[in-house]
Amino acid sequence: MPGENEGGPAHGVSRAEQLGWDESLYRNTNGDHAVPPPRPSADGGTGDGGDRGDGGGEGGDGTGSGRARRGEGKKKPRWRRVLVWTSAGLAFVLVAVAVAGFLYLRHLNSNLTKDELNLSGEQLERAEPNAAGQTPLNILLLGSDSRTGDENQDLGGGGEGGQRADVQLLMHASADRSNISLISVPRDTMVSIPECTDPDTGEVYPEVARARINSALDHGGPGCVVATWERMTDIPIDHFMLLDFAGVVEMADAVGGVPVCVDANIYDDRSQLRLEEGTTVVEGEQALQWLRTRHGFENGSDAIGRTRAQQMYLSNMADELQSGTSLTNPTELMDLAEAATSALTVDHGLGSVQRLYELGEDLRDVPGDRINSVTLPWLPDPLNPDATVIPDPEKAADLFELVRGDIPLDDQDAEPAEPTDEGEGGGASESPETPADPAADIPVAVRNGTGDQVNAPVDGRAGVITDELHRQGFLLAGTDATEVSAPATQVLHPDGGNEANAHAVAEALGIPAEAVLVSATVESVTVVIGADWREGTAFPAAGAEPTEGDAGGETDDEGPVVDEESILGGDDESCMSVNPAYTW
Repeated sequence: MPGENEGGPAHGVSRAEQLGWDESLYRNTNGDHAVPPPRPSADGGTGDGGDRGDGGGEGGDGTGSGRARRGEGKKKPRWRRVLVWTSAGLAFVLVAVAVAGFLYLRHLNSNLTKDELNLSGEQLERAEPNAAGQTPLNILLLGSDSRTGDENQDLGGGGEGGQRADVQLLMHASADRSNISLISVPRDTMVSIPECTDPDTGEVYPEVARARINSALDHGGPGCVVATWERMTDIPIDHFMLLDFAGVVEMADAVGGVPVCVDANIYDDRSQLRLEEGTTVVEGEQALQWLRTRHGFENGSDAIGRTRAQQMYLSNMADELQSGTSLTNPTELMDLAEAATSALTVDHGLGSVQRLYELGEDLRDVPGDRINSVTLPWLPDPLNPDATVIPDPEKAADLFELVRGDIPLDDQDAEPAEPTDEGEGGGASESPETPADPAADIPVAVRNGTGDQVNAPVDGRAGVITDELHRQGFLLAGTDATEVSAPATQVLHPDGGNEANAHAVAEALGIPAEAVLVSATVESVTVVIGADWREGTAFPAAGAEPTEGDAGGETDDEGPVVDEESILGGDDESCMSVNPAYTW
């Protein structure tokens, strides 16, 4: 009947207790029950249709049947709930940061422009590691006077004339990373540019016997500049980094400016550079004006004034980046990352922020006073002495030999890194274990590359060497009329089974093993007679051993290979000399 506890719990257990009521939570200290007042019923009553009882479970038939609070005991402490929510929130934040970091890194990677390292078929083999397993590193650093893009045109790049790499420096990091050598080349240096193929369009740019080196960039991209440098220096280049004009401005702003110094007030009306005597921190367009100034420095020449100013700027910028004094918060670091990645074109080997970071870590411990800069030794161009220059045949060759031998320019620790095998690296192929074919069965092409910017090719030179090869049993040797200009003699061979034959030909003529190179431009063993072998039938360096301490092949009484006054040391604090005609 109503009000009775039909089917109620046995043994005096109340319905409230069965549903989780804990009477002990509501007892006073004196033992009295502290029962909360009844909740209002749905119709506004008190819901006291029956007594709550004393444990017998005699519930009434009212709408407020006296239901107990549901639960399973004591509530969890507030601090535990806070900890749970805090941990969950922190985990979410960490995941969000990780995702954001990944997306930002991917964004920076997408900013980078990637291109092929070498666009010609004359690629040199990489340098061999020394006995300690260490390998030198050669990176070509380029600054582009781009003729495309509104931003570059606003900065003075102009809208026509194609791309030009007016800033060109070869950075050589020694195998043990104890020193760095920077070799800059004046933009008006006349060189030969090899045949290059644009990787994007497939357009083939034919070989050019005489051209300004800064125009090589317009022959398919930075990979053709790399090919031109490898031909000029016989130094294998591992990577390139190309920075455009707009990038120079943005990076200067991002690092808070770069300090430069002049020994007098200067105003160059062409570049619009105006500075007071002493040190000035240049930013933005003023940094660009510094890099473009030619007439206001030194004697007003590109080969001396502008090149030395560029060396000072880049060296000081490197100091700013290495010291990190201007990069004190994440915003500044992000600004620099955006500016650098947006302005850079690199080869695929440096095509990620991670790889660039690893490169920076690899070079960061090189002492600042062991970073030395030098301008390529040059002479006035006999064909246009007032406008262009040419590499000094002897001094430039000696400088390149220092780099190939991993010998520092500052003459400290002037022992070359010991190679693991024959030669000093520099692209040489090792003597093969497979024996060569009989001399009479080896086809050999002979090219005359003895001409350079100073001297015309020696007439009939290829025929003389061909006759010498016939005399030594290479009956299939013949002249090749391909026009080339080579500063150094080389023996080229296609990849795949011709290496032993190439070394046999080189040995017969006395050509050193390091001059034997793989080339995709030849179909058989090919001797390219360089400007270093203009007479005789035996290569002039055959059997010659340099005297101790003679890194450049000169006699001891001829002095250093590189003029000491031409080297700009990393600790050099001298100011740029201002052309008296441009002072105020």
